[in-house]
Amino acid sequence: MRLQLHREDSKARPLAADLKRRFDDLLEHLPAGVTVHDADGCIILVNRLATALLGRSENALTGTRTGEGDWHLVHEDLSPMAADDYPVNRVLRTKAKVIGTVLGMRARDAAAPCWMICNAYPEFDDDGSLAGAVVCFTDCSALKDAQQRLTKSEERLRLMLQGSSDAPWDWDLVSGETYYSERWWDMLGYRPGELPADRATWRRMMHPDDLVQTTAFMAELLLGRRQSYSIEFRLHHRAGHYVPVLARGFVLRDADGKALRLSGTSTDLTERKQSERRIYELAYFDPLTGLPNRRFLIEELDKTLARGTRSGQYGALLFIDLDNFKLLNDTMGHDVGDMLLRQVAQRLRQALRDSDQLARLGGDEFVVVLENLGASALEATPHADHVARKILALLAEPYELPGNPSPRTPSIGITLFDGSAGGIDALLRQADLAMYRAKADGRNTARFFDPSMQAAAERQAALDKALRDGLAQRQFVLFCQPQFDTEGRLIGAEALARWEHGEHGLVGPGEFIRQAEISGLIVPLGQQVLEEGCRALARWAGDPLLGRLTLSVNVSVRQLRDPGFPEKVAALLAETGASADKLCLELTESVFSENMQDLVERMEALRAQGVAFSLDDFGNGHSSLAFLTRFPLAALKINRTFVRDTGPASHTIVEAIVALARKLKLEVVAEGLEHESERAFMVDCGCDALQGYLLGRPVPLPEFERRYGAAGHACSTTQVT
Repeated sequence: MRLQLHREDSKARPLAADLKRRFDDLLEHLPAGVTVHDADGCIILVNRLATALLGRSENALTGTRTGEGDWHLVHEDLSPMAADDYPVNRVLRTKAKVIGTVLGMRARDAAAPCWMICNAYPEFDDDGSLAGAVVCFTDCSALKDAQQRLTKSEERLRLMLQGSSDAPWDWDLVSGETYYSERWWDMLGYRPGELPADRATWRRMMHPDDLVQTTAFMAELLLGRRQSYSIEFRLHHRAGHYVPVLARGFVLRDADGKALRLSGTSTDLTERKQSERRIYELAYFDPLTGLPNRRFLIEELDKTLARGTRSGQYGALLFIDLDNFKLLNDTMGHDVGDMLLRQVAQRLRQALRDSDQLARLGGDEFVVVLENLGASALEATPHADHVARKILALLAEPYELPGNPSPRTPSIGITLFDGSAGGIDALLRQADLAMYRAKADGRNTARFFDPSMQAAAERQAALDKALRDGLAQRQFVLFCQPQFDTEGRLIGAEALARWEHGEHGLVGPGEFIRQAEISGLIVPLGQQVLEEGCRALARWAGDPLLGRLTLSVNVSVRQLRDPGFPEKVAALLAETGASADKLCLELTESVFSENMQDLVERMEALRAQGVAFSLDDFGNGHSSLAFLTRFPLAALKINRTFVRDTGPASHTIVEAIVALARKLKLEVVAEGLEHESERAFMVDCGCDALQGYLLGRPVPLPEFERRYGAAGHACSTTQVT
């Protein structure tokens, strides 16, 4: 149909009327809105669907021009459409068709535009001049909404795949067509198209050890009824290594259950496998040496004991502890200690068979487990002993450490086991006891466990409990032993702890001091002794004789380790009213093995309060002279070995000690005197003070106060008690 449209009213009105009659039947049934425009763009005819789609009546539309008034069209991206770009205006301007334009018409009160597909056509007169235009449009809002939802869904999927390590792939089992995504190829180091992409691609790239298992899995999957699946395997990377992959997906089946399509993703598990390996190593291996740790050892020992039960063969557990390792750490630093531990671990690896187990329990403790040493303990013993001697020799060789430290040696405890072993904990305890026996026997040696060691350990545990109970019940009492000058005048006393055990009576320090040191109970014990000593000094202050005495109290290195020890002593002196200048704290030469700078600072803080220090058993250690000037000491107590040996050599040594003390302005005390010849010898050497059974035995504190106090009329001459 061709429209003849003219601007003159005399001709346009009959034409419009004729068109309306002709279009009534044709256009009212079209599933599209239609508007007819004259050459100026004014609407001269609309159908019923157009009024519905445009939301205006026929009268309201007729005579209006698009691009004016309330017309608001937008592009697909919701940007406003210029009036010149409206389909009818484009046709009138260009005289060309506009086909398939999607636009939105936004009403004033609408939240979203109504979307339409528009086609516009020019109409020409017989002479070829432009007479007008016809615009056809259909509502595509539902289609537009579906498109937007699909676009958003695709965008979400794209973003999710970009943010994950999943590589999609698809296999049409009917046509054989396969699809491997760009990410799938990138995961293996290839660009798409570098290798043939078919249904056998993944088989050609699979690790040979995984191919049989994976092929069987896929065959079972396709023949079965499952719709989802998950399997791990390794694929060859372009760089030559294999990538661990997790394949997961969906099986599309027909109504009969036949597999039609296989779709899914492949995930690179490299990072996860590395994390799992790292977690495993952290849980079961020592990070410093790389050796298995205690947890790993316990689990493996359980299997070892089970194998021993089945085979009837004996094995051995060797407990290795480095001698004086703590001293190395304290003097050379923990970095040097770590270097030593790594070198020890390497040497232990060299000393053992591949079938032997090696672990680091912690610190400087290592464990070796040997299997299949023989059918009897008699047969297994020499084999275990041979390995122990080999370890002793290897670990005794020089180490590459800064500062040229002295040679390092181990002590080794050995226990044998078979299928009847008493359990893992029992084996470790037995080997540990044997190791301590090796240390007690001089270190740098190996000792086998025997039942007597276990009995000794049980006695030690019972003593430890009794010590704790005794401290809680304050069963420890103070004894005092007098000290005299060379003229026989009483000048001081040494406080000594005794244990008034309810069952065993009075117990001397030789029975409990070592255990107190090992267990750490020496700290509360030392505190109790110090408290009683300060109370005694406070009482003595009112006695004309006792008030002149200095009281020496033994202090352990463990007490001095406490940074707050000077403050505790100051508080105790203030609480009891004792005079600080009457208190002397006695130390042993073991103080030299500690962090000396910290100890010196604490001793200086105590010295500033007026407290004096005495070094007990001087000459018993190997480093006393080197560090003597660093400590704020007031006196030296000569080791009783030199007191009892009155020969020329000892005489020379004592004279040298006295001369050194004089230079350092230190007093010299000789202790352990039991015979007159020893007293005369020490006096002749120039000692300042004397102490020992010859002059006075240790007595309970109340008796000491009665005997030597003014009320007891204590004499000022030497007495043998």
